[in-house]
Amino acid sequence: MSEKITVSNFRESKRTGRKITMLTAYDYPTAKIIDQSGIDAILVGDSLGMVVLGYEDTTRVTMEDMVHHTKAVVRGAKRAMVVADMPFLSYHMGIYESVRNAGRLVNEAGCKAIKLEGGEEVVEDIKAIIRAGIPVMGHLGYTPQSINVFGGHKAQGKTFETAKKIYRDALLLQEAGVFAIVLECVPYKLAQFITEKLEVPTIGIGSGAMCDGQVLVIHDIIGMFRDFIPRHTKRYSDVGEVLENSVKSYIKDVTEGVFPTEKNSFTVEDELIEALDKLKL
Repeated sequence: MSEKITVSNFRESKRTGRKITMLTAYDYPTAKIIDQSGIDAILVGDSLGMVVLGYEDTTRVTMEDMVHHTKAVVRGAKRAMVVADMPFLSYHMGIYESVRNAGRLVNEAGCKAIKLEGGEEVVEDIKAIIRAGIPVMGHLGYTPQSINVFGGHKAQGKTFETAKKIYRDALLLQEAGVFAIVLECVPYKLAQFITEKLEVPTIGIGSGAMCDGQVLVIHDIIGMFRDFIPRHTKRYSDVGEVLENSVKSYIKDVTEGVFPTEKNSFTVEDELIEALDKLKL
């Protein structure tokens, strides 16, 4: 596709069976490169709390963080649809606050859709946000903002009761009007079952190949986040190692006097320096 991606492309992909591709980005240069590579959608995820800001989880990310980073990504993305995460507590304080914060991400930051975590408990917020004219992507399974409830990074839906809740929540989100649902760390057979039952596309992360699309954190696939490697990701390159080696080479060149050379410097005529030397200041 060469046209600008919209929610209608997500629906069309579900209909035709074309896989949807999505990656995170948190800054202008990364978004620009990803966009030019042909990605369908860019998620400004609250994962920025861990991979960019250095927090231990996503719960400390604020609306100001999300607005700031979404603005940068929007400036870099010309074709891909930019989706921004609603951060922790931005949609838990009543419908008015939920719509207001979603509106900030669209109106102030410039994204084309928002994503929020949860099922039945956020359905009314989702309906209100959609009524305000803002497309919503759902998020079920392992929802990182609930890490303190889950007691850590754990796959969800491995028992009958939890699987039933995820399935029921998916149907409720679809009925509420979401245009897609992220399924994170859901057993792949459950994710396939839900995908086949839904009319809206599913975007998997750690949920198997039978989802309608996939999303990963860009820092994971290029080796820029080195604290740990999530089981569900795949490393396609090691930019972190390239960066480290480049810095080491720079340090060596500077300490040994190899850099900068004359090519890296600006010049003036010798007469100017001689004239300065004759001044009596």
